[in-house]
Amino acid sequence: MDVIDAIRKRRSIRRYERKEISREALNRLLEAARLAPSAKNIQPWKLVVVTDDSLKRKLVRACLGQTFIGECSAVIVGVGDPSYKWHVVDTTIALEHIVLEAVELGLGTCWIGAFNESEVKRILGIPEDKKVVACLTVGYPAESPSPRPKKSIEELVCFNRYK
Repeated sequence: MDVIDAIRKRRSIRRYERKEISREALNRLLEAARLAPSAKNIQPWKLVVVTDDSLKRKLVRACLGQTFIGECSAVIVGVGDPSYKWHVVDTTIALEHIVLEAVELGLGTCWIGAFNESEVKRILGIPEDKKVVACLTVGYPAESPSPRPKKSIEELVCFNRYK
């Protein structure tokens, strides 16, 4: 599959099969993140991979009751280091590399941006001076959502000047 096919195929998955991801598949996802570009190649991020069911249940509450978080195989929490100016961008790029590799592996993902950061930090032992950028659910999809309508390129893009 080429990259544009993976981009077109990607969907936000909110229903997962109760099936573990193999260590090999998980390692491929993490390798995709490791290879992500970052400003000055600093890689100012860490990933916390949560597979423990009791921790995932706690994350459901910290992520404002999004119950599918407790049903996925793993939650990958992207943690940035705010002492680096571009940590949010760099962490997000690494997470999106995971999303695209997941499509290649037949896995589903969903971005989680709604969460109580201090609660996520407490649950996972993340230091106070770090920034929880996003959470990503990963697992085998138990649904196949239809593509959602997207705006045209003409609506989204302008050249040389903002219009």
